[in-house]
Amino acid sequence: MTREITSAFADVWRSVNPEGGYTYRDLHADPIPHVDGTQHDIQADLVAEVRAADVILIGAPMYNFSIPSTLKVWIDQIASPDFFQREDGTFELGGKRVVVVTARGGSYKPGTPRAGFDFQEPYLRAVLSMIGLDQNLEFVHAELTMADVNPQLHQFRELAVESLADAHRVVKELASA
Repeated sequence: MTREITSAFADVWRSVNPEGGYTYRDLHADPIPHVDGTQHDIQADLVAEVRAADVILIGAPMYNFSIPSTLKVWIDQIASPDFFQREDGTFELGGKRVVVVTARGGSYKPGTPRAGFDFQEPYLRAVLSMIGLDQNLEFVHAELTMADVNPQLHQFRELAVESLADAHRVVKELASA
C-alpha cells in the first residue's frame, strides 16, 4: 500500500518538477546492511543522497506497531553525528521537506482503541528530530488496510476505502506544493 501511495506522490512531484532529479531506493528489495563499523561506503552514499535531496519521501508500512527493520537500518545509517544539532542550534538537514506515508492494518488515530499502540509515528518524529528532519515533516496515513482480509475488521471496509482515497488526495496535494 505504501508503494502505491508513494508512487502517486512521486508521479505528481516529477510532473511538477520535470527538471528535478530523484533517487529511488527500495529498502525491501535491496536491503541495506546493518551498522557494524565496516560499511563506510554505503553509509557515505546514503548520507550523500540525504544531503542532495530537497524532498525525502519515506514509505513506512506499520509492522508490529512500528517501522520495518529495513527502514530502521536506513535510519541507523543516516543518523550520523554530522547531522546532529550544531552548537548554534541549527541542523545541516534543517528545512528539508520530509513526507512519510504509512499504511496500517488497523486504525491508530487518537480516540481509537489502538491509539496507544502507535509506536511508528512517535518513533519517526523523535529520530528524525535528532537530525533536523522534523522541521518540515508531514505524515500521511492509510489506515485499516487489512479490512478486506481480517474478518474482525470487515465492518470497517468503507472507512478503509475512504482512508486510502484520502491518502492519495493528500499526497497529490503535497507533491504539487
